[in-house]
Amino acid sequence: MALSISRKIKDQLHLVEPITLAEDIFQVLQNQDFKGYVSHIEVEKLTQKYHITAQTLALKLLPIAASYSHAPISQFYVGAIVIGTSGDFYFGTNVEFIGTNIQQTIHAEQSAISHAWMNNEQGISDVIVNYTPCGHCRQFMNELNCASELRVHLPHSQNNQLSQYLPDAFGPKDLAVTHLLLDEQHNQITYSTGDKLAQIALDAANMAHSPYSQSFIGVGLQTTSGKIFKGSYAENAAFNPSLPALQVALNCLLLSGGEFSDIERVVVLERAKNLSYRKMTMDLLDNLSIENVEYICL
Repeated sequence: MALSISRKIKDQLHLVEPITLAEDIFQVLQNQDFKGYVSHIEVEKLTQKYHITAQTLALKLLPIAASYSHAPISQFYVGAIVIGTSGDFYFGTNVEFIGTNIQQTIHAEQSAISHAWMNNEQGISDVIVNYTPCGHCRQFMNELNCASELRVHLPHSQNNQLSQYLPDAFGPKDLAVTHLLLDEQHNQITYSTGDKLAQIALDAANMAHSPYSQSFIGVGLQTTSGKIFKGSYAENAAFNPSLPALQVALNCLLLSGGEFSDIERVVVLERAKNLSYRKMTMDLLDNLSIENVEYICL
């Protein structure tokens, strides 16, 4: 599973300078089976060794983050890294799906943010990305509990406030929403099950950020090797930048060094009120040729 991503990362190491840093980061990732993540402990070691800031380190590692890209349509590879309030680095990348609608796409900033979210980060200080964020991603970032302090760093421009990219913004406050994305959440959804994967989907639904529709969706997926990933729905004040639960789970799989072909079973749990993601979710799972799927409607 990690063999393919290790080769992709090796192909990008020449873009990381100095070469000793490239060697060091490859060793860090290899030691953790190529999960797209660097702990604050390793970040501190590397910043001290190379006398650079965490933000500069993240900028240097963007080619590695872009190695996780799955972009069969655009052939355009975006890498992103967010720095959690813990100091941990979470990689993100763009993800595209052939043969289905383009709305199924995951943007790199969404990828990195949801990666941090599923690892229980409750705040983000910095977003580092190799291309200027599109309007979709600017709006998605505006949903965060840290949006007003969030700093965006690009190879050609650092230390920018999100408000510079999204002036006169529309966001949660315009809809009287005060509980924001990354805030601790429990949606009080109950379901009795002895199935571990269904319990994971339930836990993910209880984490879902859905203040506008009040429809809560969670996904649990299991690989052939027994690894389990979860995904929670992340809704947005502007609606269209919302990120479906299945995409969040698939993103976590890819950023662990896995591939879609590794998926053995999926459980989708949804408490639908004003909308439902059932059809969109099933369409994508069918597109990925995943047959062992259970849908639970509460």
